[in-house]
Amino acid sequence: MTGMALAAEWIKMRTMRGAVWALVATAVLAVGFSALIGASMRGSYDDMSRERQEDFDALAMSSFGIVMAQLAVVVFAILVIGSEYSSGTIRASLLAIPRRGHFFTAKILAAVLPVAALGIVVVPVSFVVAQAALGPYGVSFGAEGVPRLLVGGWLYMTLMALFALGLTTVLRSPARALGLMLPLFFLGSQGLGNVPVVGAVAQYLPDQAGAVILHMAGPPEDMKFDRDFGPWAGVGILGLWAAVALAAGYRVLGRRDA
Repeated sequence: MTGMALAAEWIKMRTMRGAVWALVATAVLAVGFSALIGASMRGSYDDMSRERQEDFDALAMSSFGIVMAQLAVVVFAILVIGSEYSSGTIRASLLAIPRRGHFFTAKILAAVLPVAALGIVVVPVSFVVAQAALGPYGVSFGAEGVPRLLVGGWLYMTLMALFALGLTTVLRSPARALGLMLPLFFLGSQGLGNVPVVGAVAQYLPDQAGAVILHMAGPPEDMKFDRDFGPWAGVGILGLWAAVALAAGYRVLGRRDA
């Protein structure tokens, strides 16, 4: 039954232009911003002070594109489930697949499989493009920390998609989900992280927790940043957010009428 439900989801997805374009935008943002940031930093490197040059992290240049691409990933995951509520097709979908566990599993797979497959390609390509744009200041695949960055970038994109799907199911509206997630992740949490008292809590938000493995923030031993956990712990926190959101989404889907 889940296989049939997933096949139905593929058909729905092909008819949702917004979802398809969100996947295209994911690739464009990831690669495009990696190239832009890499080229910009290459041009300004020689003008940096010696102290800033010593602190320069070539790996972080590959992550700016991934951070920007999460916008499109979130939009895609929201559309996968949210379009059912905005269009009213959720009623027909649940009539066709009355077992809501099968329906929700199909939705999860429909959201995570395209993002995971795209991430396998986009994350290493973004790395190559950023390092090429950095020229003599870039690093190769053999540099320390690169494998962790690539795996972490892939996990970051995939887990953000799952979190967005679960939260949208709880809210039962793509407009509400977009109105909450986009300002929080792309404006709120970044700003909150700079407030000393609030930052101690904001560091545990999904995007901020994942930032450590992306080299956008640092572990406890790195005094440049104020994170209380390391990279893999950050991924674990993000994974916990995704798991809680999915569990809450399943509960709402099971207890409320369409």
